[in-house]
Amino acid sequence: MEIDKIVNIKHMDEMDVEGKTVLLRVDINSPINDVTKKIVNENRIKKSIPTIKTLMNRRAKLAIIAHQGDTLDYSNLISMEEHAQKLSYYLGEKVKYVDDVAGPAAQQAVKDLKPGEAVLLGNLRYLTEEVSTFENAVKLNAAEMAHTYLVRNLAPLMDCYINDAFAAAHRNAPSMVAFQQVLPYAGGLLLMEEVTSLAKVLESPTKPCIFVLGGAKISDAFGMMERVLESGIADKILTCGITGEIMLMAQGISLGKKKEVFIKDRGLDVFINDAKKYLNNFNEKICYPKDLAYEDAGFRKEMAIQDLPAEEMFMDIGKITIAEYENILSSAKTIFCEWTSRSI
Repeated sequence: MEIDKIVNIKHMDEMDVEGKTVLLRVDINSPINDVTKKIVNENRIKKSIPTIKTLMNRRAKLAIIAHQGDTLDYSNLISMEEHAQKLSYYLGEKVKYVDDVAGPAAQQAVKDLKPGEAVLLGNLRYLTEEVSTFENAVKLNAAEMAHTYLVRNLAPLMDCYINDAFAAAHRNAPSMVAFQQVLPYAGGLLLMEEVTSLAKVLESPTKPCIFVLGGAKISDAFGMMERVLESGIADKILTCGITGEIMLMAQGISLGKKKEVFIKDRGLDVFINDAKKYLNNFNEKICYPKDLAYEDAGFRKEMAIQDLPAEEMFMDIGKITIAEYENILSSAKTIFCEWTSRSI
């Protein structure tokens, strides 16, 4: 099925980028080791390579913007110098790095680009207007975001904008939605591939269609949940990670002070009310953990929900839940998995 029959997004292959200055938004936000602050999973970096390689081969002057960490993920909010090194390694070509997002150093680095060269600019989340708390509190629309610091400083230097950050596509941030207001734009290779696959799932999935939603950054899971439940797309939603724990809290089940403080300190308890609503309206479609796993002295241990609360930092679902989920998934014809992690 052709992309343009599914989504109304121009493909980057339709753009003439030779000799043009191209602003490319990617998502290379990666899990970081808490102690060393080094990247421990390069999957998103590797997935960005085809688009970057294609644009460099087509002699674009490529300015790359991306984020790492957030206010809700502060331990991972670090410089992206290592990301540039990883990109250079997988591309086999140098990607310069400047630790400035849109200020004088970043602007000069863009102006200095020659056809076929690329520079990764500093962490977008260094800017207040790019963090989750700003998005949630200020609530600008795309047109208003065209006047933000990021867009005002970078857009005049660019000939076009390409978005390849599918994993951040739910974000209403200047780097994601505002450059389209002032520049010609298109979707990158990864974004178009993922949107095509997602469109097939959301429009006409083969039934039964099962969604597995988990991980730590649960805004992604809750952003999807309402749509797939109300539309009837999801036959079942299997919740794991903090998404599953929020479902338990929504039923009045206390996890224990240690884990509940962890959730509340990160502002994730705001999703409890949404969880109550979904459980009230779609209880038969939502599965939540029957037991939880935690680490004790280097060993995995498990605890039934009936034995909560407990002062443990639960990290996984237990064997009873795993067996239940395996049984449901074994009869699925379509499986959609959304899993976002933080640092390791």
